[in-house]
Amino acid sequence: MKRASPAIAFAVACLGVAVFSSMDAAVKALSLAIGTYNTLLWRGFAGIGFGALPWLWSRPARPSRAAMRLHVERGAVSAVMAMLFFWGLARTPLAQAIALSFIAPLIAQGLAVLLLKERMRRGALAGSAMGFGGVVVILWGQSHAQLGPDALLGALAVLLSAVFYAYNIILMRRQAQVADPYEVAFFQSVFMALCLALAMPWFAALPPVDHVPLILFAAVLATISLALLSWAYARAEASYLAPVEFTAFIWASLWGFAFFGEHVGLPTLMGAGLIVAGCLIAARAPDMERDVIP
Repeated sequence: MKRASPAIAFAVACLGVAVFSSMDAAVKALSLAIGTYNTLLWRGFAGIGFGALPWLWSRPARPSRAAMRLHVERGAVSAVMAMLFFWGLARTPLAQAIALSFIAPLIAQGLAVLLLKERMRRGALAGSAMGFGGVVVILWGQSHAQLGPDALLGALAVLLSAVFYAYNIILMRRQAQVADPYEVAFFQSVFMALCLALAMPWFAALPPVDHVPLILFAAVLATISLALLSWAYARAEASYLAPVEFTAFIWASLWGFAFFGEHVGLPTLMGAGLIVAGCLIAARAPDMERDVIP
């Protein structure tokens, strides 16, 4: 098992989420311009190239059969998850979509106990409960906002995507045990792009040239975030790291305001405070037996 301080793994996971949230903003802008499917398709193909460079540079060994099974499974899950999330994101404010997706870490903590045989810790449970309380406050505030007619469908798509993402977190943890971060990032792009490519005869269209730089930028951000999260999940348990997903709301609020003119109200700020507090509680080192729930 690779060694690293739990606090360092937690910090790296936070950085990975920050990079991923920046990619969310780029993909939302592209989805509004050229559609969700074509955005994800061409970002996926670009990601293969960006992911291949560091993986090949590391002179990798041939992936094991177990690793390849996980790469294929996570690529398929990620394709469905991404289509649902970004379709919903194009129809809801960025901060609200991220807030709705916060159900995923809560589901992931339960799945980690059931599927990975991890032990639930009081710190992680208390942190998630506080983070969930923040989400409730945010949604209460958002319920008073004037949203478009597709907002409900968008919200439902994001919630369904969160279920897939919860399982994706478990797969991320399993992948990190059998493959290095470069391998994970590369094959995630490969199999996700291949899954999306199945629909090319019906939905694919070449993107306008002026959108190509943003597509490439989104692919770079996706590759970096995948590598960072894989590194972190190789060094800490999924139930411990899952609450870092709550920090995405801070970045979503910032990018939503900066690029889409989406204002953040007092309930949203209060909820964000609860989320940050929950993450600080969950970030305590997970090596204390008295913090384990029997």
